[in-house]
Amino acid sequence: MSPRYDVIGTTYNATRRADPRIEAQIRVALGDARRVLNVGAGTGSYETAGPVIAAAEPSPVMLAQRPLGTAPAVRGVAEQLPFPDAAFDAALAIFTIHHWSDWRAGLAEVQRVADRVVILTWDPEDYEWWLVEEYLPETVTDDQFAGPTLTALDDALGGVRVETVMVPADCQDGFYAAYWARPEAYLDPEVRAGISCCSLLDQTLVEARIGGLADDLRSGAWDERHPGLRDRAQLDVGYRLVISA
Repeated sequence: MSPRYDVIGTTYNATRRADPRIEAQIRVALGDARRVLNVGAGTGSYETAGPVIAAAEPSPVMLAQRPLGTAPAVRGVAEQLPFPDAAFDAALAIFTIHHWSDWRAGLAEVQRVADRVVILTWDPEDYEWWLVEEYLPETVTDDQFAGPTLTALDDALGGVRVETVMVPADCQDGFYAAYWARPEAYLDPEVRAGISCCSLLDQTLVEARIGGLADDLRSGAWDERHPGLRDRAQLDVGYRLVISA
């Protein structure tokens, strides 16, 4: 994971920040937790959702971008957390589990140090939206982006509660599907640089496909295929909050 974000995370703070509506949902999921660990913490997005007292992140590039006020962070991976047993009431894993080298080992470690686990991820069996279907199917079919299914997470965690995370049309966090109602945003290289799957795919392929999107926007073909989509306030594009039992 570290080499990935040492390369693709250099401008992460430019487009990636907590969306307050998603953060509020995470805050509820944390419940009465008083000591929270952020695993794969990146630059510290969503740490204001709860009392995060420590963070673990493998990439020094990401650690260097953590602003003042975020939790003390150590360099480390989910699979080998440098914390004692039961040190935390809860642990966050926000858009990170698909990057772990062994997600099952990582979750076992997280459960060792925390009583509750809150994961923001997506359902790989229900992740269908226009950029994936029409332009970049490789972002879900390429093995390097494969994440665990919800069934697999339920099995690994010994039972979970799953909540749908609706993505607002004006989502402030620039993750992959954040711009579902603002297709022009994907033409911006800085936006794509903050999206791991866009950054890790072959850039010749990505630029060619995004060029196709640009053509469709200029011609009006995109809007013809998606009447009314720009007017919707929010959309379910497959993102899920997974909370351990």
